[in-house]
Amino acid sequence: MLRWGALLFAVGAMLTGCVSDQVGTDFASVSRKVGPPRAGQSRAVFLQDKRQGLSMAICACEVKLDGAPLGKVVAGRYAYADRPAGRHEVLVTELMFPGDTKREIVMESGRTHFYLIKSSPRHDAATGGAVLGGLAGIAIVSVATAGEANPGPAELVPLDEATARTKLAELQAID
Repeated sequence: MLRWGALLFAVGAMLTGCVSDQVGTDFASVSRKVGPPRAGQSRAVFLQDKRQGLSMAICACEVKLDGAPLGKVVAGRYAYADRPAGRHEVLVTELMFPGDTKREIVMESGRTHFYLIKSSPRHDAATGGAVLGGLAGIAIVSVATAGEANPGPAELVPLDEATARTKLAELQAID
């Protein structure tokens, strides 16, 4: 019995060491670790500002680049991927949101491209409809906004490198 207890204690101690405190997942640390994009490659970084106040204009967005999932980018987080230079498709979705944001981006070799994810006007309207009218409110707003140019939950705003690095200094990589 004592051996089992010692074994369980040892396994628990090892697993505790696996828990991340997110140290070193800021963009500057990650950039130093992985280095610049390889020759012929470029890097895309998708980020979302930290939540400010009681704003509901935040999207818990699943981001895919060329169909490959990068993860869920929420407030205060970022995700990145290296891809060959050229045209790529970004798809942003949100659980239970009735539409997708699709955008084609062009990535230049050796360059890092930064995109801020902001909630779309349709997303903000649906959130307001949910607050005021519950599921019926979401349904009504979804039908009323179905003709929007961007039917998805997010807007992708390109950022210059200086602005992006300032914002990324406060953010952590997604798990």
